[in-house]
Amino acid sequence: MLITEILARNARMYGDEIALVERDPAQGTRREITWTEFDQEANRVANLLQSMGIGKGNKVVHLLMNSLEWLPLYFGILRSGAWVVPLNFRFAADDIRFCLEVTEADVLFFGPEFIERVAAIKDQVPGVRRFIHVGEPQVDFAADYTELLAAQPATPVDVPLAITDDAALYFTSGTTGRPKPILLTQRNLEAACIVENRHHLQTHEDNFILIPPLYHTGAKMHWFGNFIVGAKAVILKGVSPQWVLEAVSEERGTIVWLLVPWAQDILTAIENGDVKLEDYQLEQWRLMHIGAQPVPPSLIREWLEVFPHHDYDTNYGLSESTGPGCVHLGMENRHKVGAIGVPGFDWEYAIVNSMGERVPPGEPGELIVRGPGVMKEYYRNPEETARALRHGWLHTGDIARVDEDGFIYLVDRKKDIIITGGENIFPVEIEDFLQGHHDIQDAAVIGLPDERLGEVVAAIIEVKPGRSLTVEQVAIFCEALPRYKRPRSIIFDDVPRNPTGKIEKPRLREKYAGYREMFTLDQD
Repeated sequence: MLITEILARNARMYGDEIALVERDPAQGTRREITWTEFDQEANRVANLLQSMGIGKGNKVVHLLMNSLEWLPLYFGILRSGAWVVPLNFRFAADDIRFCLEVTEADVLFFGPEFIERVAAIKDQVPGVRRFIHVGEPQVDFAADYTELLAAQPATPVDVPLAITDDAALYFTSGTTGRPKPILLTQRNLEAACIVENRHHLQTHEDNFILIPPLYHTGAKMHWFGNFIVGAKAVILKGVSPQWVLEAVSEERGTIVWLLVPWAQDILTAIENGDVKLEDYQLEQWRLMHIGAQPVPPSLIREWLEVFPHHDYDTNYGLSESTGPGCVHLGMENRHKVGAIGVPGFDWEYAIVNSMGERVPPGEPGELIVRGPGVMKEYYRNPEETARALRHGWLHTGDIARVDEDGFIYLVDRKKDIIITGGENIFPVEIEDFLQGHHDIQDAAVIGLPDERLGEVVAAIIEVKPGRSLTVEQVAIFCEALPRYKRPRSIIFDDVPRNPTGKIEKPRLREKYAGYREMFTLDQD
């Protein structure tokens, strides 16, 4: 079933029930819409685009911060038959211009946070027919979203859509190279709904606390598991431990998907007494799951000590696999914390060497996956498509191994492997080890150039608030590692992560290794 049809079904079945809530603790505001209002706003967006001559094959760029308008706009674009193109909210003006050009965008919807950036490039993108501003204040060079929608009917548009139709362009995160637009189909989006629901068993009674950025496949595709059963979701604007716990408590949240830093922050706040669990109603919170980046096993062990009644799952995926789910730990497999898990529902995997041959259990190789979420292509990039898609298999670029029980462990990304004296060192292994230290909040490991060994290991360490740590103390802690894996350089600094939680290794390599990797899009 098309996800646009799932929305219409939810409106028929649960029309007056609350579908979405937006909480903005910094502003002290709370807004909500029902399934009927959600469905009708999406119809108005589709009617608006149709009145502008936008339909199948056109591209509509979606540049908003998380908000109550985000998802109705997304679904309205899909209902028009156009391709929806969500953009990273960190993109600078030149990045936005690049995306508009490479996707040949016809319309740009943008929020108030992007007025200056859009104004700076609007005259450089003559192919964009219409700029539409969503929010306050009014903008002289763009039409007003609220006014435009008020003039449109809330009835469905007559646009025939098929499950095989092209639907969306998502850009890769760009953490290891040039971001590329990924073409997803309606079937890819439908599959994400099914896979997520099969993994986390959402029912109509669940309430998903939605925090990560919606422009990324991760957060939205996890919400799809609630969406397919007409269950409520809360869009939380803000990630402080107090705000997360308040949202779970006051909204009666049952599922929270966290990124590693946010989970660490919650545990640190509890440990330091900054928040007290007895102040919140949390007994209904049943599942905490994490994805988008390697997860330190020590973090999860500590989490399950604090929240022993929680189910837990780790989810692995890529934008090229329509987000998370091609591999997941499984809520029943706590005993395998540290693994990314087993193939997701309707997915299969292999671990192969550079010749494409399967490697024996225990040996590292490239993880490749095959299933219903595999992208159609990198848009208008046949060379990169041919490298990534071979015989139906998606080559992830991630190095993994499988144990004797069939559980997959992520070792590292190809690009991040450190080669020192001819030995391959996988930074994730050392990062996981370092995050087992009681005073370490976050850690990143990179290679620094070395004339004799080629590269040596450097550890960038972020200390927990209110704690102190010395180079000597870290060095003593690292004596438990094999000598060749021990950091030769220990640097105390913040660990930069992008909005989806991935460590921004290129920024660290530029800062400490003295070289800049080439990017088309700004990574700040």
